[in-house]
Amino acid sequence: MAMAISSGLHCSLLMATLTLLVVQAQGITRHYDFNIQMANVTRLCGTKSIVTVNGQFPGPELTAREGDRVHVRVTNHVAHNMSIHWHGIRQMRTGWADGPAYVTQCPIQKGQTYVYKFTITAQRGTLWWHAHISWFRSTVYGAIVILPKLGVPYPFPAPHKELTPVIFGEWWLSDTEAIVNTALKVGGAPNISDAFTINGLPGPLYNCSAKDTFKLKVEPGKTYLLRLINAALNDELFFSVANHTLTVVEVDAVYVKPFTVRTLVISPGQTTNVLLATKPAYPGANFYMFARPYSTIRPGTFDNSTVAGILEYRNPGSLSSSSFDKALPIFKPMLPYFNDTNFVTNFTTKLRSLATKQYPAAVPQAVDRRFFFTIGLGTLPCPKNMTCQGPNGTQFAAAVNNVSLVLPTTALLQSHFTGLTSGVYAANFPAMPLSPFNYTGTPPNNTHVATGTKLLALSFNTSVELVMQDTSILGIESHPLHLHGFNFFVVGQGFGNYDAVNDPAKFNLVDPVERNTVGVPAGGWVAIRFLADNPGVWFMHCHLEVHTTWGLRMAWQVQDGSKPSQKLLPPPSDMPKC
Repeated sequence: MAMAISSGLHCSLLMATLTLLVVQAQGITRHYDFNIQMANVTRLCGTKSIVTVNGQFPGPELTAREGDRVHVRVTNHVAHNMSIHWHGIRQMRTGWADGPAYVTQCPIQKGQTYVYKFTITAQRGTLWWHAHISWFRSTVYGAIVILPKLGVPYPFPAPHKELTPVIFGEWWLSDTEAIVNTALKVGGAPNISDAFTINGLPGPLYNCSAKDTFKLKVEPGKTYLLRLINAALNDELFFSVANHTLTVVEVDAVYVKPFTVRTLVISPGQTTNVLLATKPAYPGANFYMFARPYSTIRPGTFDNSTVAGILEYRNPGSLSSSSFDKALPIFKPMLPYFNDTNFVTNFTTKLRSLATKQYPAAVPQAVDRRFFFTIGLGTLPCPKNMTCQGPNGTQFAAAVNNVSLVLPTTALLQSHFTGLTSGVYAANFPAMPLSPFNYTGTPPNNTHVATGTKLLALSFNTSVELVMQDTSILGIESHPLHLHGFNFFVVGQGFGNYDAVNDPAKFNLVDPVERNTVGVPAGGWVAIRFLADNPGVWFMHCHLEVHTTWGLRMAWQVQDGSKPSQKLLPPPSDMPKC
């Protein structure tokens, strides 16, 4: 009898082990329901109706493990069209689920449902999701937490626990759709935001907002994993916790060589995971967490306010663990000046891939095609019988290689897949500026940009090197560029005009940081490399929403490979129609 029980137990353990191995290898399917609906929210003593997911602001957290399949059923109950982008998810062969409206899909109209289906392939860490149509991502956003496969540890000391992810946002008292539509009608710049937020809360430094303050509770002598996401529409941000250090261990869901700072910088679209080490003993104090913009444009043209949250310690000697002790002293962090480009450069140059056997840096060593893109602002002529509020009576615009992308009225990916491209787009995006000039010197007299719907075609598995150059037209400015469908390696960056002869010798081809969103330095350039191993049409754009609205965007058209596993999957049957 004992032998039978032992044998049965052995079989049960064996089956459990095999099941675990199968789950580890294949992952599971996780289902989410996102209902797009209106909700009334009060901030800064003003109430307005906003678009939300499931009535939550910010929206629900999406959690999965590396290798899992994710199905998100999105039903639109509001009068506005909607689409959702899963920012940073590779979407291998599943471009139909990427989300940018009129690029990979027609938007989900009122009363319609669309199920986004994708697999999380070779990614782990923090990403995020957000609306990808007009300016709705001001309220429609949330975290994506990708855990490692079962049994796979972090490549850094295991934290005591994870804290609630911190998502930075922006808040307008007025309706953001009215703001952007008004700006487009008059060709001027949209009104700046009224506040920044941490997890939807402005915090005590803003009028009437002390009750709307985000707080993190910690214990002494612990190390916590803190996930940071910049969901702000138009601002790069400095972030610091008073009297505490932050050890950076991951950016954009890619592990990095750990390094410790007191202040970090995070651009819209970017994520950063840090280890927060608490004081060894109860400090008898509270500590502000501050976030404030980094910008090289003149004050008054951006929201130069500060959002504050509070880090508070549980007092081991107190019976209550829930109440916030206002009587304790509170410390403030010191943040850099708003235009401290040297600080930003010093921080970003510390980012390095792990480049280990388990987490290699697969930097393309040979390059098949090289591209040079100018990134910057410009103008468009003011239409007749209209008064424009842009520079010298023009309309504000923005462009890549002087092409300001006009989105079509149908989806680019659908046109690419069917071959019905006539009248939708042309695959003739310029590989370099058609009219070179002194990019960071005195700007040309003619600041007008061209408009059009042009894609840049790549053969499958092409290794690409792209240099993105900021321009001084209407002022130098940092531009966070996001590439959909791929990660890329940041192999070099510098200031002034890129030198194609001498600068490549300084490229880091050993352990450059790998990410999906990178800041083009103000008055400088950045060089990236990536492998075009994902067929489809992939958006690339500035993640400052105002610049994307003005046309600082383009798209890559990656052809199918020869093998079945290298071809874009067919569109799902429930794809929204335009």
